[in-house]
Amino acid sequence: MDLTAAGLVSRVVRELGSRADELIAEVERRLRRELPELWDDPDIARMASDNVADHIAAGLFGLEHAIEPSLIEPPPADVERARRLARHGTPLGTMLRAFRLAQAIVLDRLLAEMPRFTEDAELVSAATRQVIETSAAYVDRTSEQGVVAFQEERDRRLQWRLSMVNEAGVRIGTTLDIGRTTQELADHAVEHFADLVTVDLLDAALHGHESPDDGPLLLRRTAWAPVAEGDPEPGAAPQRLHICPDGSPEARALATGQPAKHHGDPADADAPRIHSVLVVPLRARGATLGVARFSRHRNPVLYDDEDLLLAQEIAARAAVAVDNARRYSYARATALALQRSLLPRGAPLQSAVEVAYRYLPAGDRVGVGGDWYDVIPLSGARVALVVGDVVGHGIHAAATMGRLRTAVRTLADIDLPPDELLTHLDDIVLRPSGEACDDVDGEGIADVDGETAGDMGATCLYAVYDPVSRRFTVARAGHVPPALVTPDGTAEILDLPPGPPLGLGGLPFEAAEAELPEGSLLALYTDGLVESRDHDVDAGLARLRHALAQPAASLDAICDNVIETLLPARPDDDVALLLARTHALGADQVATWDLAAEPAAVARARSDVSRQLSDWGLEELDYTAELVVSELVTNAIRYGQPPIRLRLIHDRALLCEVSDGSSTTPHLRRARVFDEGGRGLLLVAQLAEHWGTRHARRGKTVWAELSDSAGLSLPAFS
Repeated sequence: MDLTAAGLVSRVVRELGSRADELIAEVERRLRRELPELWDDPDIARMASDNVADHIAAGLFGLEHAIEPSLIEPPPADVERARRLARHGTPLGTMLRAFRLAQAIVLDRLLAEMPRFTEDAELVSAATRQVIETSAAYVDRTSEQGVVAFQEERDRRLQWRLSMVNEAGVRIGTTLDIGRTTQELADHAVEHFADLVTVDLLDAALHGHESPDDGPLLLRRTAWAPVAEGDPEPGAAPQRLHICPDGSPEARALATGQPAKHHGDPADADAPRIHSVLVVPLRARGATLGVARFSRHRNPVLYDDEDLLLAQEIAARAAVAVDNARRYSYARATALALQRSLLPRGAPLQSAVEVAYRYLPAGDRVGVGGDWYDVIPLSGARVALVVGDVVGHGIHAAATMGRLRTAVRTLADIDLPPDELLTHLDDIVLRPSGEACDDVDGEGIADVDGETAGDMGATCLYAVYDPVSRRFTVARAGHVPPALVTPDGTAEILDLPPGPPLGLGGLPFEAAEAELPEGSLLALYTDGLVESRDHDVDAGLARLRHALAQPAASLDAICDNVIETLLPARPDDDVALLLARTHALGADQVATWDLAAEPAAVARARSDVSRQLSDWGLEELDYTAELVVSELVTNAIRYGQPPIRLRLIHDRALLCEVSDGSSTTPHLRRARVFDEGGRGLLLVAQLAEHWGTRHARRGKTVWAELSDSAGLSLPAFS
């Protein structure tokens, strides 16, 4: 029987098929030499070997039985292998080159074998054409199927990666807390493409430094997330400092800023089961903040280049969120330190009221505000109680609060009535706005919070309590009214004239007065205590009245009860609370005399003072008090107007007050050598611990505070 082209091909294929292992080995050697990237990964290498063997077997079978090229079945796993190559990140061109290279090798062997079976050149030529046509059609069809599967997998991976990155943008950085932000990164990665994630931040970066100090790299583990119990432990415990070993993947990533991929981790004694690792530095705004490590031990698939790219994109988003949280934490800590340094460190010594206070900064989302409180001793054993609130948050608000608190203390030192003090304070708030308007560019100078110097507003409540008369005088500038609890337990919110907030200008402030029973409780506070997103001010005031009326062992206990009752764990706004329980100075601590406007009244005043001091057991102050009273009464008779009144108050010190009907303010001056007068106030200033003048609606009062340490400094008169 004559040999046909198909028969020749079949005989050659059967002969070559008996040595198929040699053919497969030759193809593998050639592929290893021409396409080494297919053998970098052991899993991909095994898959490539299986793919070569299956395709050679399928092609030889089709040629041997003269099957139409379109009917030759490719290996069942061929499409899945194309998908695995796509997941691995192998370029499409590498897969197609492998097909063509294997086809060329097999064709060369087939064509080389044909002359051994026949010398008919035409028959060899016909068989050659059949082999080329069949193999080319088979390779084209399988390549087309592989390309479709490869591209579908690449598109699916791209969509998955984009969704992962988008989801990371939503889930990572939901707060300005560094620990929570890094934990969100770890949790997100563990849910999708890692079995174990650790995040370590440079300790220097956490303390506001852009670059680490010289010496070993100190890392703080801020987050880690394993898949399940029994997984490898991450080494360092959360929030523990540890040194980054020199030469480790983490150290190289921190030094170079470049990510790295590692397969197998036998040197890691903490996690010997880990077989694939990604190490990605966290960099934002040109600064390296730390490093994230993504590991696999349950998932058998090794990390590929696309996984590394995905980890980089997620880490980049997380790094920006961490940097935002870091900068915010540093600014908040600075503002909080500034604010606390400007608030009172303790209650001053005074007898008018017993006080307790609380200050709570707002939650992390809001930032430090400008709430403040103060207790200021005044002349005549009186005391000023102050609560204020600056609009805004941050360093600007804290600095403004410090400026206003200093201004209030300065104005209180000259004994201004509450309404007049708020008027002057309003001018102080308005002054920076005017300065900002005078800027050459017509714009205010921006501060770190993005606000301008003119963007300042505040509310304030200023009250004065006199323990002698038990009079309570108060004025407010846009502030919430105080609460009063009388000794019988009745709690009410005082109805006061409202007054505009500070910074509006042009509107007057009005004071209100009331006489309080001894033992009354006053509550001064900021609006953060009674107003929140959950309820309005009226509901908050009702809850405040109820909390204040509850019996408690001390003022501190009342403060704690009010805070616990009215505030959530994280307040929406700063809160300042000042409680004051009033005391009264009885008749046995105060002595008053009306004096005639004649020189003889001076001697009678000295005599009255001496007797009163003897009754109080203050004989050691007799001489000093007589000198001071003589000078003050003499000045009132000589330069003042009737009525003239002398008052002694026995409190923590001896207070001497002389009042008259004139509004002329006495001034301390240094008399010249041959002057016959002008030394009275100088003598008073030397003998008294403190002295000053306060004005009333009619007239004035000159006062001096004497203590056991008072004495005459002779060099002052030399």
